[in-house]
Amino acid sequence: MKHIKIFLILLGAAFITISCDLDVDPESAVTRDTFFSNDDEVFAGVINIYDAIQGENFLERDNADPNKPGVQVEYLMGEMLSDNTQTRSGSTIGFQFETYTLDAQNAGVLSYYRGLYNIIFNANLVLENLTNADEENIARYEGEARFVRAYAYFNLVRFYGDVPLIDEVIEEAEIISKKEKLFTRIDQNIIYDLIIADLQFAIEALDNTYRTRASKAAAQGYLAKVYLTLGTNYTVAQQLLEDIINSGDYSLEPNFLDIFYKESNNETIFAVGYEGGTPLDSQAFSAEWLNAVGRSTGVNYLTDDMVAAFNEFGGDRGQFSFRDASGDPGLFQVVKYLPEEDEDIGIPSTTNDPRLAGNDWIVLRYADILLLHVEAIMAGGNETSAAQAITSFQAVRDRAGLTDPVMTITKEDLLNERRVELAFENHRFLDLKRFGVAQEVLTAFSQANNLQFSVMDLLLPIPSAEIGISNGILEQNDGY
Repeated sequence: MKHIKIFLILLGAAFITISCDLDVDPESAVTRDTFFSNDDEVFAGVINIYDAIQGENFLERDNADPNKPGVQVEYLMGEMLSDNTQTRSGSTIGFQFETYTLDAQNAGVLSYYRGLYNIIFNANLVLENLTNADEENIARYEGEARFVRAYAYFNLVRFYGDVPLIDEVIEEAEIISKKEKLFTRIDQNIIYDLIIADLQFAIEALDNTYRTRASKAAAQGYLAKVYLTLGTNYTVAQQLLEDIINSGDYSLEPNFLDIFYKESNNETIFAVGYEGGTPLDSQAFSAEWLNAVGRSTGVNYLTDDMVAAFNEFGGDRGQFSFRDASGDPGLFQVVKYLPEEDEDIGIPSTTNDPRLAGNDWIVLRYADILLLHVEAIMAGGNETSAAQAITSFQAVRDRAGLTDPVMTITKEDLLNERRVELAFENHRFLDLKRFGVAQEVLTAFSQANNLQFSVMDLLLPIPSAEIGISNGILEQNDGY
């Protein structure tokens, strides 16, 4: 991933300094007014968007910005807030997610919120400067920027609910005059309109050339998931997913392990690229999942409920998804994205230092598309026996060694299959919400484990630091 350095300010993300790394003296660094002057510089801005998703390796960079974590803290929301994983660490941040005792001061809640707005800001920068790109590249650059903006807003509304809608670059001199826009929470239905429009544009503007940049298929998959989340346009969602299936550009990897250790493979549709061994382009989250590595070691360990789910529904996927935690009898550790070698499982090392891991983070893959296809055909119902749904569902199960023919798929079957197929890929919490069973499932899980889940936990709190900066314009979610 290449890097540029742009010094700008966004109040909506608590005056975050937007920057990526290059050996540039800040005193002579370019600004927005002078940088985006030609195609090469606009393209550098496009790459900068992906760098914002990548985030900063906070274990190996003394100057890493906690406001720019990218996807590196997303497991807290996607997995630890569900019934999939827990922490063995003493970290207050992870413990609050695991026990459903989140407050608005939680550093993970704050950094993820600001990180998503950092991504949006970088996308808006590109969109504002497209006229300086070569004419033949404008549509592609716009498609990439709008896809990433939609990706960030989709995560914001699903995790935080109504949020401020920033669809332009706000100058430092405009901060006071546009303060209401920066901090007023907008009905998420309006934000969904922007998400849908951005993804529709991306579908028309992009092809399927890239795996670690936006593509037509990535936009189609995300738009289908948007419609499924909203509970609308099931037929359109089905067609979008069938376009990906019929494109011939993607397929299931025969070896489940290869999905995560053979990068840019046939199954990957959109991934965040990392390079091992360098503080600038490596990731730290997988080191945090290990025992005795990192700062908040031992987060994202399997719950007993997750182990039981693998035993019942996982087929042969469990051996490539988790392992016994060395030195911790009865505890199990995630091995998807394992940064260090494991000869028993056949996992190679991605770096000599697990804190500098090079594993790409897969955001969207073909198995997800096949299971979403079943969901679209089910169209909010409780079951389906449609031949197309059976074909997609059976393909995922066949790879897992579960080859008994399926005749009917229930909503529960589909949710269980998604749980074990996509475990630890940050889908579970959002799947439970989209299927409309989050309150039921997490209440039962909480009661069985003496936790404190309540309906307010279906949304994260709006960070108190942001509310403070807004002087009360930004309002808190109920219950916090």
